[in-house]
Amino acid sequence: MTDVEHEDPAIRAVAALDEPSRRGMYAFIRDARRPVTRDEAAAAVGISRKLAAFHLDKLVEAGVLVASSARAGRVGRAPKAYQPSDVDIRVSIPVRQHDILAGILVEAVLTEGSAERATEASVRVARDHGETVGTEERVRTRPGRLGVERALTVAAGLLARHGFEPSRVTPSCLRLRNCPFHPLAAKAPELVCAINHAFLSGILTGLNATAVRAVLEPRAEECCVELRRSAAA
Repeated sequence: MTDVEHEDPAIRAVAALDEPSRRGMYAFIRDARRPVTRDEAAAAVGISRKLAAFHLDKLVEAGVLVASSARAGRVGRAPKAYQPSDVDIRVSIPVRQHDILAGILVEAVLTEGSAERATEASVRVARDHGETVGTEERVRTRPGRLGVERALTVAAGLLARHGFEPSRVTPSCLRLRNCPFHPLAAKAPELVCAINHAFLSGILTGLNATAVRAVLEPRAEECCVELRRSAAA
């Protein structure tokens, strides 16, 4: 893979919008609430149609816009028309995943059993969500049987994409240098750390990585969980 393929889509989108004409056309297209042609976009920012086409195609490549054919009442070849994609552009350094936490909490509220406490429901949902994420990764990568070191390598790749900033401190231990749920974890550490631990345990279950386990090991300015060799391994 090239460096471009490894880029965060949100960072790529923001970089594409850094150019003033692109940013102006994007704002115009969002305000239009309908597909906009190249001629319209060019006129909106005062540049040539050819230059507008170049910039618009760059915004499509970055995932900010989608292109279609505008045929309404036209004869002959339909010109391209552009409208905003449904991508939610957010950049955070370090990465935060508050949408994951919010989704877990909402589902926990909606599915909480009569014999369950709110915290128990949240942990259950977090584990299920993590297992889904892990299973999808296993199906996508087909890693085969996972021993300790291979399991941690696969988990590290997945968790890096989720913003945990994994660091292999020993061949059998993976520290997570960033908490994607901060600063909420600082406000309710018992709840958020329990959810995080369940989420990561679920990921390991989904990966079928039985040789490693998620262990609560809180450290200042880092994630409260680390992945280690399991007792069974």
